[in-house]
Amino acid sequence: MLVRCISNNRNIIHENPFHDLKGVLRGKTMTFWTLIRQRCWGLILVMAGVCVITFIISHMIPGDPARLLAGDRASNEMVEHIREQLGLNQPLYVQFFRYVSDLLHGDLGTSIRTGRPVLEDLKAFFPATLELAVSALFLAIVLGIPLGVLSAVYRNKFPDHLVRLLSVLGISTPAFWLGLGVIILFYGHLNLLPGGGRLDDWMDPPANITGFYVLDSLLTGNRDAFWNSLQHLAMPALTLAFVHMGIVARQIRSAMLEQLSEDYIRTARANGLSRWRVILSHALPNALIPSVTVLGLAMGDLLYGAVLTETVFAWPGMGAYVVNSIQALDFPAVMGFAVVVSFAYVIVNLCVDLLYVWIDPRIGREG
Repeated sequence: MLVRCISNNRNIIHENPFHDLKGVLRGKTMTFWTLIRQRCWGLILVMAGVCVITFIISHMIPGDPARLLAGDRASNEMVEHIREQLGLNQPLYVQFFRYVSDLLHGDLGTSIRTGRPVLEDLKAFFPATLELAVSALFLAIVLGIPLGVLSAVYRNKFPDHLVRLLSVLGISTPAFWLGLGVIILFYGHLNLLPGGGRLDDWMDPPANITGFYVLDSLLTGNRDAFWNSLQHLAMPALTLAFVHMGIVARQIRSAMLEQLSEDYIRTARANGLSRWRVILSHALPNALIPSVTVLGLAMGDLLYGAVLTETVFAWPGMGAYVVNSIQALDFPAVMGFAVVVSFAYVIVNLCVDLLYVWIDPRIGREG
C-alpha cells in the first residue's frame, strides 16, 4: 500500500504542470550560462585578433605621424622629439604590448589629431552614429518585412519581381554613391530636405538626455529642433536603410515561402481561416525567427557602414571622426574606433545567440 502511494505521488509530481515549467526554466537558465561562457571565450579571441590586425594595418600605412603633427617646416630635432613623446621610436612589439596594457585598463590612448583621449572623442561622436544606425535599422525593418511578405505571397508575379529588383538594387548599390544621388535629388533639385549635419547652423542642439537629437528634442518639447533634426536625419537614414532593406526583404521572402508550404498552413486554411489571417498570424511569426540573425548582423554592419555615409552627408559621428583620423595618420584614434565597433559587433551577435536560445531552447542543446 505504501509503495502504491509513493508511486501515485510520483505520478502526480510528474504530471504537475508547474513542476514541468520549473524544469524548462531551469534548463533555459543552464543553457544561457553555458552559452554565455562559450561566447565570452570567443569574444576574447576575436578582440585579441582585432587588436593585432588593426595594429599591424595602422602601422603599414605610409607616412610619419610625427612629421604630420609637427608640420612641414618643423626641424628634424622637433620631429624626433615628438616621435619620442608618442613612443613611435620604440620597436613595434613594445608599442603593441604597451597598447594592449593600456587597453586592458580602459585607456584607448590619446588622439594625435585632437590631443584628447580617444575614449572621450568616441563618447562624444558615438550618439550621432548610434542614432543614424538605429533609425536606418528601424526603416529597414518597417520597409523590408512587408515587402518580403508581399513578395512571398505573390510569388512569380509582378509584385514579386518588383520587390526582388529593389532588393538586388539595394544590396548591390554602394551606400556612398546612393547618398550622392539622394543629395542631388532631394537637396539640389527638389529642395525638400536640408543638407549635411544634424541641425541647421543657426539652431542650438536640444538638452543632452540620450544623445539622440530627435528623441531629446521630443522629450524636452522643442518642436523646432525636433522637425529640423528629423529632416536632417531623413536622407542618411534612408540611404543606409535602402541597402539593408533588400537583405531583410530577401530573408523574409525565403522564410515565408518555406512556412507557406508547411502542412499547418494548409490545415489552418481548411479550418476556414482567411488567407491573410493565416499569413500574418501563423506564417509571419514563424518566418521572423530565422530573420533574427540577419537583423542582428545588420545592426553591426550599420555601425561600420556609416563611415562613408557620414562622410557624404557631413554627419558628425564616429565615421567622420575615423576618416579624418585616417587622413591624419592618427593611429590611436583608428585603433580605438576599430576596437569599440568590433566589441559592439560581438556583443550584438551574443545578444542574437541568447535570443535564439530563448525562442527555441533546442538550439542551445544542439550547439
